[in-house]
Amino acid sequence: MKKVILSLALIVGFTTANAQTKEALKTQTTTETSAEEIKEVPKNQIETKVSNAIIDFESKVVDYGTIEHNSDGKRKFIFTNNGTDPLIIKKAKGSCGCTVPTWPREPIAPGETAEIGVKYATNRVGPFTKTITLTTNASKKPVILTIKGKVNPAEKPTDAPEKKKGGAPLEKK
Repeated sequence: MKKVILSLALIVGFTTANAQTKEALKTQTTTETSAEEIKEVPKNQIETKVSNAIIDFESKVVDYGTIEHNSDGKRKFIFTNNGTDPLIIKKAKGSCGCTVPTWPREPIAPGETAEIGVKYATNRVGPFTKTITLTTNASKKPVILTIKGKVNPAEKPTDAPEKKKGGAPLEKK
């Protein structure tokens, strides 16, 4: 009896999977455009959005140097739009959750200077190198900004008890 039920379950499973695959192929072939249809569209009707915005940074690297634990982790990248079209920053993304960028949401006019803020979580001890990736209308390639530095460990409180070093653990009796 178990073999019959298992066989029926397998047949139903394969039939359902095959039906979904056929439906996906039907949908795909009806939405695809043939090469002949593409040739019929005049070139002046194909819209390509090319911007003449140019983003120039004073520096693409911010060096925090050596900073103290939980100190101010805010810094900024200053840039200028040296193009003839307005510059739009579509997205700015940090390489991890410890690096949070802020950027102007409105277009930056030609010749105008603006800044991208970045805040690093200085509660993380040790050296760091993180990146911020910008997506703009200036080019198809993303712009990569870098922050780096070192966070010193927090000072131990003077009234904290000292842990004894050395010796063997106590044996159970």
